[in-house]
Amino acid sequence: GLLAWLVTYLLLGLAVFRWRLFPSTIVADHSGGLLVAANAAGLLVAVLAYWKARRFPSRPADRRWSGYAVSDFFMGVELHPRIGPLDLKLFHIGRVGMMAWTAVNASFAARQFQELGYVTSSMILVNLLQLVYVLDFFAREDWYLRTIDMHHDRFGFYLAWGSMVWIPFMYTLQAAYLARHPVRLSPAATVGILVLAGAGYAVFLSANRQRDRFRRSDGAVRIWRREATSTADGAVHHTRLLTSGWWGVARHANYAGDIMMATAVSLACGFAHALPYFYAIYLTALLVHRIYRDDRRCREKYGAAWEAYCAAVPYRMVPRVW
Repeated sequence: GLLAWLVTYLLLGLAVFRWRLFPSTIVADHSGGLLVAANAAGLLVAVLAYWKARRFPSRPADRRWSGYAVSDFFMGVELHPRIGPLDLKLFHIGRVGMMAWTAVNASFAARQFQELGYVTSSMILVNLLQLVYVLDFFAREDWYLRTIDMHHDRFGFYLAWGSMVWIPFMYTLQAAYLARHPVRLSPAATVGILVLAGAGYAVFLSANRQRDRFRRSDGAVRIWRREATSTADGAVHHTRLLTSGWWGVARHANYAGDIMMATAVSLACGFAHALPYFYAIYLTALLVHRIYRDDRRCREKYGAAWEAYCAAVPYRMVPRVW
């Protein structure tokens, strides 16, 4: 993933600054038309995914039908549809949605430079913080393969359209806003935003690494000087549930870190308008809903083992609060 990002942006840099094939502001200049095109492309991919699931499934046993065509089209039927070796779900989320995120941000930064003759500190912060987030995604792409998106969500309109429209155009609203409404941050505000984002990233990264260490370990593993526990549901699964480190503090502490980073990016846009806060508000709603989804799925799958885990770690995301 990281190599793909580097190669893509090397080629984009050459196309803009050396070969002069198009201006660096191309996305900002044509954002309306690109949004229409992305919507059409996302809808087309969703239709093709539904048609493929019916006619040419990669693995027939991999399909799940709800009995309602609209639901199947929206949520998807195949878990991992493939064309040859290409995983369509991973390709669209990673190589389309996440790859485009930083390109769109950079184009709006170029637009601001074109109009002002310089780039504001707020625009630099938005681009920098979201660049770190995207590079982290690509550098640890193997971690993403073990998330709910890949393990449980099927490839339909929800993910096809989301990767082609929602990520590139909704997650970049801060940069789009700042290109039209520049915000000049004080040094104190800049430091505060960096501290919040850094703390969020530290929680997000360390929590995910602790979970990966636990999953990869064959035996006991110590995190924050506490032993991880192993429980079994007595049926099919041998369940080991981590109660050390961040995972002993809250069941989804990594989500809290994610929300802290999103909030920091939104704060870089000031308080003149609510639009830049859409990303943080939406991400919070998405992750809270995902917590309830995960709880329901794990309760059904692991039974008593999950009940024991919830008793050991009672807080869902924020210690002493929820």
